[in-house]
Amino acid sequence: LQRMLSIAVEVDRSPTCSSRKIADEIFPFILNIPLRSQREALLNTMESHLLRCRLLELLFQHSCDVPSTSSMCLDKILYFLSHCSVLLHFEDETATWQRWDEMLQYLSLLLMSYQSVILAFSFAEHLWSSLSDRMDLMVQKAKPRHQESDISPLDIQLKMEDFTGRMQGVLGQPFPPPIQEKLFMLQ
Repeated sequence: LQRMLSIAVEVDRSPTCSSRKIADEIFPFILNIPLRSQREALLNTMESHLLRCRLLELLFQHSCDVPSTSSMCLDKILYFLSHCSVLLHFEDETATWQRWDEMLQYLSLLLMSYQSVILAFSFAEHLWSSLSDRMDLMVQKAKPRHQESDISPLDIQLKMEDFTGRMQGVLGQPFPPPIQEKLFMLQ
């Protein structure tokens, strides 16, 4: 399945459009997966970083009271950090900290997928290039375009402190070790 999805993203001349269409079709099914382990298995084994990035973006958009209208960028990931709520509530016996743990896991996965997408597609102005066009640019040893960002390390630190404060309000102190590890990894 993962290989077929990866090929489906690349078959079209526009991988971004393909990934959006496929993600829009798959997303309702992800919402109905009852176990965290099953959701993680699907997302962790996804071969297409572009598709994974889009699915996680949809998941976080779904969890925000006011969804962001901006395109995927680091600023949007920080927006999710500030505005998303605990994601899915299927397992009644799941402790609240485990739901926060899952959200942190997906935030880290989104950040890693986004970084992989940006690195892989930095040879094209946008993610609208076909695989063959991108390969031509790589063969020509074209310089990758630098992604401009107006996000400072201070912005990241303030958003992380705000997020940690929200989590402390719900979970209390000290955080369970898995939460501490994921916060460190995310930062």
